[in-house]
Amino acid sequence: MRILSIEPLSKAAFAPFGEVIETEGSDYFMINGGSTRRYHALAKVQTSAPEDRAIVSIFVARALPMPLTIRMLERHPLGSQAFVPLRGNPFLIVVAPPGDAPRPEQVRVFLGNGRQGVNYQRGVWHHPVLALLDDDEFLVIDRSGAGPNCDEHFFGEDEQLLLHRP
Repeated sequence: MRILSIEPLSKAAFAPFGEVIETEGSDYFMINGGSTRRYHALAKVQTSAPEDRAIVSIFVARALPMPLTIRMLERHPLGSQAFVPLRGNPFLIVVAPPGDAPRPEQVRVFLGNGRQGVNYQRGVWHHPVLALLDDDEFLVIDRSGAGPNCDEHFFGEDEQLLLHRP
């Protein structure tokens, strides 16, 4: 079983999978009479049909026991999905490139520092939210509309991956 290495989350490293949502290193302009910096369009909400809508939700996640065996990944073929931590806690991001099925050797893991969010591009394989603390909260921006928007892929026993706590 391959043990996954955890990488720090950065815009460059995460680019094949989507966008990192953060203010550090991002352009801004002043609004509200000069009292507020607006970091504009840090991520783009993707939808597949004109009648789709972008929606905002809050997920409350519990921490999973570590080490964690990665047995499955999911993808959303009809829209992007963004996660922004609300409590400032670090969290893990497990991803693989788009394709018919995720390949275990292409799975990568990133550690968000609690001030960064991620926006998975349409079709990017990812593990469901991986909080490191119980009852952690995430603002989630994704697609609502007709049609199934969640595919799951379960790895064979010989393809499963092991993730240790950072």
